Amino acid sequence: MREQALFIAGPVGNLEALYLPQEDAKGIALICHPNPVKGGTMQNKVVSTLQRTARDAGLTTLRFNYRGVEQSAGNHDMEQGEVDDAQAVFNWFRQQHPDMPIYLLGFSFGGFVAGALSARLEQQGIATKTLMMIAPAFYRLDMNHPFCRTAQTTVIQPEQDEVIEPKSVYAWSDQLKLPHELIKVADCSHFFHGYLADLKSLVAARL
Repeated sequence: MREQALFIAGPVGNLEALYLPQEDAKGIALICHPNPVKGGTMQNKVVSTLQRTARDAGLTTLRFNYRGVEQSAGNHDMEQGEVDDAQAVFNWFRQQHPDMPIYLLGFSFGGFVAGALSARLEQQGIATKTLMMIAPAFYRLDMNHPFCRTAQTTVIQPEQDEVIEPKSVYAWSDQLKLPHELIKVADCSHFFHGYLADLKSLVAARL
């Protein structure tokens, strides 16, 4: 199965995306990529691993480039702009597949985007079934409402992360009042070098 390249109208112009519909899908999975200022795109290898894992779990998938990334219009915002982009892409996605269970997955900066989007959707009366945040940039989240309160939420954190301080993620997790699972991946760096198969197994077991 090949993903279909397309453009989706965003708040500041068209957003480049890759879409893989599946017959008899059990849900829709939106996947958010890492920091665009640091070269993050929807082709990032962790994002690609998440897409394949969601596909193999029987989910229809969609990944996209934020504003200012590759062929997506606009300029980087690095705050709520990228969440606005995710909302626009999600709205299109849901129109194609109404009433399907919602799965949101994000890596690094994308973990912030996925979490923030789940909180927005909850405020709009839309429940996220599963939220996966991989080495998330948690400090960007609204600490009063970081993510959907009813989602099955998993945080996967490499123990040798050189980008996101692991101890700060653990401390954030400890003080969260929302139900979630924290998984620590020993000897693993931020980009999961040599550990993508482990990541796939961890994610697959929770989709």
